[in-house]
Amino acid sequence: MKVSPYIEASFQVLGKKWTGQLVHYLSLCENQTARFSDIKRDIKGITSRSLSLKLSELAEEGLVEKAVESGASGAMYRLTEKGSALADSLQPLQQWARQYMEIERQTDKESS
Repeated sequence: MKVSPYIEASFQVLGKKWTGQLVHYLSLCENQTARFSDIKRDIKGITSRSLSLKLSELAEEGLVEKAVESGASGAMYRLTEKGSALADSLQPLQQWARQYMEIERQTDKESS
């Protein structure tokens, strides 16, 4: 039996550090758009350099686009249609994790 090339391709994208968090974060923002400084402030642990590299990488993947708006300070980053579709596909995964992480917490409490 062979692993689906589609599963393999999706994990090549999602398996990279920060990708899932950034796509999810942008999906929660108004118009799926945020400033670099807001992203940096809200995603704990990411350095400015890592964020810059990751946003460039996501833009190359076609998941994010950089938009410079006149009169606005700093660049804005927004999910593309492809990025928004990826964010939507993360919802069932989030529900799965919520369900099973809660079960693990309850099991840990009971065994303590």
